[in-house]
Amino acid sequence: MASTADIKNGVVLNIDGQLWSVVEFQHVKPGKGGAFVRTKLKNVVTGKVVDKTYNAGAKIETENVDRRDFTYLYNDGESFVFMDMSDYDQINVPAATVGDAANFLLENQQVTIALNNGNPLYLDLPASVVLEITYTEPGLQGDRSSAGTKAATVETGYEIQVPLFLETGTKVKVDTRTGDYLGRVN
Repeated sequence: MASTADIKNGVVLNIDGQLWSVVEFQHVKPGKGGAFVRTKLKNVVTGKVVDKTYNAGAKIETENVDRRDFTYLYNDGESFVFMDMSDYDQINVPAATVGDAANFLLENQQVTIALNNGNPLYLDLPASVVLEITYTEPGLQGDRSSAGTKAATVETGYEIQVPLFLETGTKVKVDTRTGDYLGRVN
């Protein structure tokens, strides 16, 4: 058991069986009454942010969250298989844990996986990835980059909006947080 003196940014707390990461904290000592610690906590799995206040010296339960680099290998139908590059162990991550990150995963891509007691919590992808357009309607003569957008399917099967002049086979940079087109890659 730890106490509120051990609270730092990035520490993961176990509150009612859920894991919460400390985003920010402030030790407050008012002129009247006892000191307390005001925290802003983010749910590790869902991303929900809440404020919570603890009396100074209160006991808290901390958890160990290990962030390690993995290489994506393949999808076996119900889970995604990753390999730890340090010891070549393979780990199966359920599709529910991978979530929307599956739209941007390519084989042999490097990702960071947060683990708690060997259980995967979430994936951290790079800010952007390079994907090839596998299908899009052909552009018309006179289409310019400022004219508008059209739907395009990339090699992972995800559909994004791209400028009208882009064609099938073009490599594009895609933001993994929003799914937005960022630019062409030569």
